[in-house]
Amino acid sequence: MESGKTTKYLKLGSWLLVAWVSLWLMPVTAEDEAASRQYENVKTRQRQAVGQACAVQLEKIQKVFQETDSPDAPRLRALVGELSGLTGKVCNSSYEKSQVYNLLGYSHYSLEDYPGAIESYLALIAEPEADERQRTATRYTVAQLYFSLENYAEAARQLELWQSEATVVSPEGRALLARTYYYLNRKAEALQLVSAVVDEALAASKLPREDWWSLQRVLYYERQEYLKVVSILKQLVTHYPRTSYWQQLGGIYGQLERSGDQLAVTDLLRLQKQLKGERQWLSLAYLYLGADVPFRAARVLEQGMAAGDVEKSAKNLETLGTAWLRARENQRALSVLQQAAGLSDSGVIAARLASVYLDVDDNEAAVRAARDALRKGGLSRPALTRMTLGAALANLQCYREAEPVFRKAAEDKALSKSAEQWLRYVTSEGGRRERLMESGADIQGCQLG
Repeated sequence: MESGKTTKYLKLGSWLLVAWVSLWLMPVTAEDEAASRQYENVKTRQRQAVGQACAVQLEKIQKVFQETDSPDAPRLRALVGELSGLTGKVCNSSYEKSQVYNLLGYSHYSLEDYPGAIESYLALIAEPEADERQRTATRYTVAQLYFSLENYAEAARQLELWQSEATVVSPEGRALLARTYYYLNRKAEALQLVSAVVDEALAASKLPREDWWSLQRVLYYERQEYLKVVSILKQLVTHYPRTSYWQQLGGIYGQLERSGDQLAVTDLLRLQKQLKGERQWLSLAYLYLGADVPFRAARVLEQGMAAGDVEKSAKNLETLGTAWLRARENQRALSVLQQAAGLSDSGVIAARLASVYLDVDDNEAAVRAARDALRKGGLSRPALTRMTLGAALANLQCYREAEPVFRKAAEDKALSKSAEQWLRYVTSEGGRRERLMESGADIQGCQLG
């Protein structure tokens, strides 16, 4: 939908229109007559001629464009003045005026005065003796100019007239009309038209242009016909490979909940070093976690952090630590979760860290992490962290310290049964060990440093 491409075509079209001046100043040849007969069903008439006085002036001005790639603005404005003075004086006939308006339109265009160019080209079209083929070609240029000015209603009207007048309607012109319909919210017509252009190209074993497929893709996406979007994107990544198309394909697979395909496409971008920004790296990591491949998820996150694309924030480090945990790489998980907990104001990560310490039998560390988590707060179920803390204390034979912890945890209805069992155990065991120590038995007490 870029207007830049349209501007390129406008320039080419305008140069072609300039060529009409020299073409119609030349004498009619037998070859010309034969070439004109290819326009079937078009009423023909004898070619109009430009008088000698007018021809001299037009040739002089045309040479400026032929000899100079891009005349400067002052020279162009002077040409506009010269051309404006020709009509009604040196160039009097309708046909001569049409050739003046042609050059005048191109002069305005070169000055980037698009409204002025449109006015001149429309004057050419309005001349009764203007050449039919030149009139038709000029109408197409006028449509392109209106499109570049975002006057889509007038662009559509001119394109529709052009279609009715042209002997051959190019697929490029029909695709431009489809884009115009899109901006006018005539999207059903736009889709029908651009789809016909694409289908005809494929039927003729020709490669459709990238912008045709792109417009078709947008229209199908807005209709939520995602399977057709996938089909078009597969064509685009094959024939016009761009990172953006791969990204869009991965996104559509996500909307279709085809996570396996989304994972494959996103990882391909990683292999091509085309992942951009934290969001894409995290998306790939979560896809690997969703596919139950946590080791790859962890590696992706580490690679993204090493590249500087993924911030080493508390949340991202927690995700990395979780991935290592699920991959049963507890030592790696501990190292990462320690960093994450230190960066977080919430106790959530510290609570998870305490649980990991308990699993690896580092009970003192589990106690410190659990107490840190409870101190920071923000836990959805602090009783779970209290259960971890109580178990670590019990493992360290700190039974009396564990009693109030389990008593508090028992307030959580879902955990009350388990917490009360622990509470009975630590109360009993603590009392038993105290009696043994009072009787002189050599038994260690609480081992918490």
